[in-house]
Amino acid sequence: MPKTIVVTGGSRGIGAAVARQAGQRGWNVVLNFASNERAAAETTVAVEKAGGRAFAVRGDVASEIDVVALFVAAAEAFGMIDGVVNNAGVVAPAAEVADQSLERWRRLIDVNIVGSWLVAREGVRRMARSRGGQGGSIVNISSAAARLGGAGEYVDYAGHERCDRCLYARSRP
Repeated sequence: MPKTIVVTGGSRGIGAAVARQAGQRGWNVVLNFASNERAAAETTVAVEKAGGRAFAVRGDVASEIDVVALFVAAAEAFGMIDGVVNNAGVVAPAAEVADQSLERWRRLIDVNIVGSWLVAREGVRRMARSRGGQGGSIVNISSAAARLGGAGEYVDYAGHERCDRCLYARSRP
């Protein structure tokens, strides 16, 4: 029986590459995307051409309702989930700290921190043996900005990445 993974931010970049590689292994892939439906469809086709089964679910990882719907759709299509690749993230255009708005900060935090936590939580709820799952893995993708910073123009992004790394480091059993 093939493995099933959920990939957030799966329509482009690293997420799409992960989805295609899973397809090469014959896995089922449920990829999440926020807005680029065309890229999500192209990635879905690539996964299937590679030998896997796939479908895409539009949703904002900062929305609890959307994240739960993503995992419900995955379970309805493929049953048990074996893994989650927590990849979705955003960055805002470069701006000096003095010019960054509260809305910009909140969106970065909502997607990149709260969103990753919601996705991880839903993955654990479905994969944990203590909750009837079969076990599994969660891979959290982060940026080098967590180590390198974002001098002057991406301070908010680098700051959230550092916070994200601390959150995951402290959540290990």
